[in-house]
Amino acid sequence: MSMIERNSSVTLFYRIGLTDDQVLEDNFDDEPMTVMLGSGEMAEGLELALIGLKEGDEQTIEIGPDLAFGYIDDALFRSMARAEFDPDIELEAGLIIEFATEDGETLPGTILDFNEDEVRVDLNHPLAGQTVRYSVKIVAVDNDSAEPKTLH
Repeated sequence: MSMIERNSSVTLFYRIGLTDDQVLEDNFDDEPMTVMLGSGEMAEGLELALIGLKEGDEQTIEIGPDLAFGYIDDALFRSMARAEFDPDIELEAGLIIEFATEDGETLPGTILDFNEDEVRVDLNHPLAGQTVRYSVKIVAVDNDSAEPKTLH
């Protein structure tokens, strides 16, 4: 039975939430997800906690901001012209929308407040600054694959 290594392809069930037991994402009642460790698909802390686990192992891990989604960076609070937003989007405080970066990537931003002229946005990850709780059950480990396999 293979043990998870730094570049393993891992198929797993996972649940992510906060330490107050709020669940944010959960695929235990759905299909397992397959990820390639080291590809940036997962928070660094979860990848490190998976190293050494084997098929059938279950684990719950609390990961601080330093290894999960980072600390809050005040430089990522931005004011943008209201005209930069699609007029069909109904803005409201707390709304999370994706923004395109100059290199074509996307990142989530949370609307803080707005008026007719300006929108204040927090471009930190919505979980920045928080300790998250990951629960995982390892379904399969592939140390020979260079590409992740997606189960449907």
